[in-house]
Amino acid sequence: MNPAHLDNPARVIGLAGWSGAGKTTLLARLIPALTARGLRVATVKHAHHAFDVDQPGKDSYVHRAAGACEVIVSSSRRWVQIHEVGDEAEARLPDLLRRLAPCDLVVVEGFKREAHAKLEVHRVANGKPPMHPDDPRIVAVASDRPHPDARVPVVDLDAVDVIADLVLSLAEPLETALARLEGRWPS
Repeated sequence: MNPAHLDNPARVIGLAGWSGAGKTTLLARLIPALTARGLRVATVKHAHHAFDVDQPGKDSYVHRAAGACEVIVSSSRRWVQIHEVGDEAEARLPDLLRRLAPCDLVVVEGFKREAHAKLEVHRVANGKPPMHPDDPRIVAVASDRPHPDARVPVVDLDAVDVIADLVLSLAEPLETALARLEGRWPS
């Protein structure tokens, strides 16, 4: 057995935080900083609700709406695969990570309750408490305020290059992340 993920040199880190904390905003600034360093970056995003990546009226939408359980759309520039879950269980993070093509870094947005290494995004205006005191898998915090009692590094939310350095130093190998997520590794 030679699973494809064993050929993937990726390292994995998550961005976790309450809704409205600025995870997507930070990621939109972080990806260019990482790709400018010559890295191939993949992302996995968790959504808490139904979502569409295709538009009503487009062929892919028509195929899916007609009942296709899977649709692949391909062009010379990109391809996308849409898998309808139906009554099946939601895909697990380890299964999604195994589907990725080889890359240098995978940034997982959301999946905050999972066991992979995570950088917490915390914004005071969000009105939610920080998560890092209660989650041992949070390895750093990017925030708009200091957290002097934090047991992990805390960096300014606007210091994107510093965050990129931190992400690269704290991301864990894909196999380690998979082992943690599947309970095969100590917490």
